[in-house]
Amino acid sequence: MKLKDQVCIITGGGSGIGRDAAIKMAQEGANVVIFGRTRSKLISVSSEIEAVGGTPMACMLDVADDEAVQHFVGLVLNKYGRIDVLVNNAGHSSHNRRLLNTTPEETRSVIDSNLIGTFFCTQAVVPAMLKTKSGTIINISSLAAVTPGPFSGFAYGAAKAGVINFTEFLNNDLRNTGIRASVIIPGEVATPILDKRPIPPDADARTTMVDVAETSAAILLIATLPQRSNIPELVIRPTMHRDMAGEVVELDD
Repeated sequence: MKLKDQVCIITGGGSGIGRDAAIKMAQEGANVVIFGRTRSKLISVSSEIEAVGGTPMACMLDVADDEAVQHFVGLVLNKYGRIDVLVNNAGHSSHNRRLLNTTPEETRSVIDSNLIGTFFCTQAVVPAMLKTKSGTIINISSLAAVTPGPFSGFAYGAAKAGVINFTEFLNNDLRNTGIRASVIIPGEVATPILDKRPIPPDADARTTMVDVAETSAAILLIATLPQRSNIPELVIRPTMHRDMAGEVVELDD
């Protein structure tokens, strides 16, 4: 029970990496709070957390809505009196990913969920962490941040690059406060979000990708390190490198 009685907030907790991390943290004794936009998913994950002996708290909100974030973080503090871990996992890519076919609405949505939401959630929890002189912030980026291209989309890659930059900023801005920040940079992860790609990868391709459980295990590793230690950056990528050329949509398609 490495996280016994700790309070862990996970954004994008309704599916994929966030869901699996929430269950793993509950199994380690944490009080798990999941943020998400879809009520049905939050209810489902809450039931899974209860099934492993946890007591979940679910909050339906958009992480890019600063007022909502501040409100729900306040509710968490009223209930538990502390926040020990924040996992900034919420995010999505756009359906269109090329420079000339991505709409302004898609661009704003991707930046909001991946980057602006990470800003707002971090700003909301840090005051409580400063009071206890302890806290762990784990940001989820992507290899798209360091290998940009039309496969991942310009908005998504730029947003995830911002997440890496923001993590380094946090470790400098909050130096010697007891708060540590880490960024996990996964390659392709086999999550349900793959179905929303312009050309979804087939089942065989998904077997070569990093599994959700492996990514959430990395989150748990960072969260359970003694507070004196930090992993500022962790890259997890598939061992096999697959050809993705056939999954890039041409501009005239």
